[in-house]
Amino acid sequence: MTTTGKTPRGATLRAVSDLHISYEENRALTEDIRPGHPDDWLIVAGDVGERFADIEWALRLLARRFARVVWAPGNHELWTLPSEPDQARGVARYDKLVALCREIGVLTPEDPWPVWEGPWGGPEGGPGGGSGGPLRIAPLFTLYDYSWYAPGTTTPEASLARAHEAGIICTDEAVLHHEPYAGRAQWCADRVAYTEKRLAEAAGGPPLVLVNHWPLVRQPTEIMTHQEFVQWCGTVRTADWHTRFDVRAVVYGHLHIPRSTRYDGVPFEEVSLGYPREWKRYGRRADLARPVFPEAAA
Repeated sequence: MTTTGKTPRGATLRAVSDLHISYEENRALTEDIRPGHPDDWLIVAGDVGERFADIEWALRLLARRFARVVWAPGNHELWTLPSEPDQARGVARYDKLVALCREIGVLTPEDPWPVWEGPWGGPEGGPGGGSGGPLRIAPLFTLYDYSWYAPGTTTPEASLARAHEAGIICTDEAVLHHEPYAGRAQWCADRVAYTEKRLAEAAGGPPLVLVNHWPLVRQPTEIMTHQEFVQWCGTVRTADWHTRFDVRAVVYGHLHIPRSTRYDGVPFEEVSLGYPREWKRYGRRADLARPVFPEAAA
């Protein structure tokens, strides 16, 4: 299913992730995120924050400013911290986030995929922002299944053991619960199957922009310092989605390594802000809500 509406030519499809507004510096930056055009759309690719109240604050703020906001969850939104008033866990926590988004008009992976009809500088449109035709913006929720093994290991069990030996353990292990599934890998398998079905059903319609918090392919993780952490970053099950389906771009976050790359000719945009210690050290873009297709915003 899709939703559609004409988008003025001056509008831009923008994206950001990993706002982590529990940090005051990041909250202040989030308050400064504004559209460049009244009809700009904003993709939020996960990790807005950990506490339900913070997530609601940020998404309400952005939904008031942008013509449309499309959200995909990250691992931090799925955390259930001991101090959180609402102790919903796992799928119940996710369902509450979806309900919140629907209440405030933010689209989620459970909703019809909206159709962007503004410029995007696709193959048909050419450089300089020509319209390449409509695009469907597909927010996804896939999780991970420990199948991106740590170096020198060949099973999830051995990979996790290696991470423990190295002292590199994702906080998800303590606060990202998976009820009613037996584990996060089982939840991931169900999410991947659900998403693949929707992608297959979309065949023949407008091309896709895939939005997922976790990268769909492993290559972006190859520059990470701690390779033991990679097992919390994705799944082998999504490795061919950008070629198997009609995809014009992939938007993701999670790694806190904002950059533009291409795999099999498809643009991959990592749009994270990251923690203050990271962007203070390495710098950050002036336009946090960055264009998914920079050539279309030129």
